Amino acid sequence: MMNLEGKVALVTGGNGGIGLAMASALADAGATLAIVGRSPDKNAAAVAALARPGAPEPVAIVGDMTDEESVAETLAEVVRRFGGLDILLNNAGSNDRKLPQDYSLAEWNRLISSNLTSAFLVSQAAYPLMVARGGGKIVNIGSLMSVFGSPKSAPYAAAKGGVVQLTKSLATAWAGDNIQVNALLPGWIDTDMTVMAREQVSDLNERVLSRTPAGRWGRPEDLAGAALFLCSGASDFVTGIGLPVDGGYSCSA
Repeated sequence: MMNLEGKVALVTGGNGGIGLAMASALADAGATLAIVGRSPDKNAAAVAALARPGAPEPVAIVGDMTDEESVAETLAEVVRRFGGLDILLNNAGSNDRKLPQDYSLAEWNRLISSNLTSAFLVSQAAYPLMVARGGGKIVNIGSLMSVFGSPKSAPYAAAKGGVVQLTKSLATAWAGDNIQVNALLPGWIDTDMTVMAREQVSDLNERVLSRTPAGRWGRPEDLAGAALFLCSGASDFVTGIGLPVDGGYSCSA
């Protein structure tokens, strides 16, 4: 049920961190991979890591998923290389931690665009390609900030909350087209982004460890199994959910 041979998958933000870990899981399951990232060097390294014997060579695209023209060019390149699209994993995003009163409007708009608008634009562009294939899978990456507040992540939390509602709306709109749309809500995962968070919030490490029943930070590969489930036929009757992958953080007092 989790065999993805013959499926074409696009992972935005797929050249590092949880994006690369999830892309690797899809490659292991047989998917043909395209990734999007802004760094050519990181893209090249990711392509090498995603290559599998006997499988089509992965493709890496430099693109800006907040720009409608760049999104259209990216999807066109995927179709040119692989003939269509079956799976979309919207992982592109960024954060900048400040108190609410310290953000400029430009910073607010940038973070909303990076984390929410990008998911909408790529999903919208992917829709007709999936309809042409008879269905598809879209997995959006939310966050625990989709459901919890944070004093230093107001625009990021607002955007990630929006990702959950976008997921539900797309799921209801496109269910009749056999497109399942779900979200993953990562907890505190040890990535470059959260290394920066620990530098900016002095007691963050201790607070995360004390609240997480699993007793550790997550690792990027902890997202792999959940991503594979939601991208595969095993989840054909699952749509519109937000699945926490957080070591129990969200159910702990």
